[in-house]
Amino acid sequence: MTHVSARRGAVYVSVAATAWGTGGAAGSLLFETGGLGPVGVSLWRYLLGAAFLLLLAPRPASPRPLSWRVLPIGAGMAVYQTAYFAAIAHTGVAVATVVTMGATPVFAALGSRFLLRERLGALALGALAAALAGLVLLAAGTAREADASAAGIGYALASAAGYAGVTLLTRLFARRHQDDAAGTATGGFVVAAACLAPFATAGDVLPEVSVTSVALLLYLGAVPTALAYGLFFRALSALRATTVSIISLGETVGAALLGVLLFGERLTPLAWCGCAALLAAVAVLAARPEAG
Repeated sequence: MTHVSARRGAVYVSVAATAWGTGGAAGSLLFETGGLGPVGVSLWRYLLGAAFLLLLAPRPASPRPLSWRVLPIGAGMAVYQTAYFAAIAHTGVAVATVVTMGATPVFAALGSRFLLRERLGALALGALAAALAGLVLLAAGTAREADASAAGIGYALASAAGYAGVTLLTRLFARRHQDDAAGTATGGFVVAAACLAPFATAGDVLPEVSVTSVALLLYLGAVPTALAYGLFFRALSALRATTVSIISLGETVGAALLGVLLFGERLTPLAWCGCAALLAAVAVLAARPEAG
């Protein structure tokens, strides 16, 4: 696998976060137009993501066979993606994304310190503190009484735990084995889809066929899934897990803005201040990823 520099890894994560920021909105629209629930949307997302990577992703000259390492990664994907869409169904795009992405770097920082023995530099600690402060402001400015359900917050925290677990495992395997990023992502998608299939068949697994629902599914599989995760796994070969998690917080701002534009969710002045703090923290660490 071609070596990825820290700066290029930061660019990869930034692009992935931008793409991920549109995934929640696409999933929410599929709830309304496609007749799918959280499990069904996640299942189609992974199946289509695997198909796009198999068809379009470049392969190394000597590809390695997939190993058992894709099993925990795929299981973690199944947990956090389904929990994220369930949180959206209970709380809306903005709040679900804020809670999920806010808890993720905290979980990742703890796991990185104790499992990977990776210490955070002063810049990364400052960026994490600023990002969490921004998330608190954003959550305070977007949450309404109807949004703050215990079930929605619980699903969001479960999603964050699964997301952090996948990040830490991928970083660990990349350090030790230099896995093929596209192959790891494809294998993870297949495992995740296999985990979700028994649950999806108990509900509505086939979408209502329309131009809108088909276009949304293809977009969800191609951009926030195949493209974003392929770049995400490449970046983890060069950057620490916590650094990647902090830069990924740019997704939160994009998702919150889409929630405003597409679903009528409101951002108060306090929330706008949170967006600014988040973007500043992400920009600083993205500009100097090697300092993480």
